[in-house]
Amino acid sequence: MKKLINDPFEVVDEMFEGFVRANDHIVKAVGTRSIARVESPIPGKVGIVVGGGSGHLPAFAGYVGKGMADGAAFGNIFASPPAKPIVEATVAVNSGAGVMYTYGNYQGDCINFDKAQDQCRAMGINVDSVVLNDDVLSSPKAESAKRRGIGGLFLVWHVAGAKAEQLAPLEDVVAVTRKANANTRTVGVGLTSCTVPANGQPTFHLPEDEMEIGLGIHGEPGIKRVKIRSIDSVVDEMMEAILADLDFEGSDVALLVNGLGGSPAEELYVVYRRVAAICDAKKIKIRFKHVGEQVTALEMAGTSISLMRLDTEMHDLIQDSVINTCMYKKN
Repeated sequence: MKKLINDPFEVVDEMFEGFVRANDHIVKAVGTRSIARVESPIPGKVGIVVGGGSGHLPAFAGYVGKGMADGAAFGNIFASPPAKPIVEATVAVNSGAGVMYTYGNYQGDCINFDKAQDQCRAMGINVDSVVLNDDVLSSPKAESAKRRGIGGLFLVWHVAGAKAEQLAPLEDVVAVTRKANANTRTVGVGLTSCTVPANGQPTFHLPEDEMEIGLGIHGEPGIKRVKIRSIDSVVDEMMEAILADLDFEGSDVALLVNGLGGSPAEELYVVYRRVAAICDAKKIKIRFKHVGEQVTALEMAGTSISLMRLDTEMHDLIQDSVINTCMYKKN
């Protein structure tokens, strides 16, 4: 294991310290593993709290700032944050207008965010939640409630954050976030494993001549392993799964070609080229495009493709948004 670390069991706390100090013009620590925007709470604004296991930066804490999230809770690498830092972030961002939790559909996250929600409601804070589940291949369409939340959260949070910046009421922020999630689909492919520092060895084994389609961002099994082949054919298969799950033809979309942490930008642009060609053939209009690492899995090589179908409201929210977060900017 070769990593830029000290004690493998202190990585998250040392990362947290460095993250806050590097971004102290945007965020402040409000607990041992919780942060909020420096100006929080913002009068009249719904607070958005995100979070999950560490190991996915820029997700989740990297999106705290103007235009996206107001607070975040950190867990251990690939492990849900406990309820305490979620509550700390909630209290810090609560202006009286309510707080929305939005996070990926993983058992630990669901349990601990629900616990935090119950505790905060008992304190008199109005909290609602939107669980994200964009991973097409993690469960059949008939069981979409079981699907994982992966790269599509980056697109959904554009919409959620923009609505909250308008000082919209909590029910409206929740409604548009649910709409964005319902219109977002993602498929990923992994080329290598990754190593959690505390474990000191790869999370799983993937032979040098194979790739895994549908692989999750914590190493959850995909739908199949195949021999390494040209990326165009892989993208064709990924896009086929996305387009079969939701009718995008003729629609306006936001697109993310996401790097999982170990694939260079050059390769991601090769992927984008093929995705764009498929969209052209299907008369899918790419209104907002992103290429780069947004939801990662430590040093895992691979990519995910996310499409979000836009209606007028979602398009205009993204179009007019100004974003200044720790690890992502948009003018």
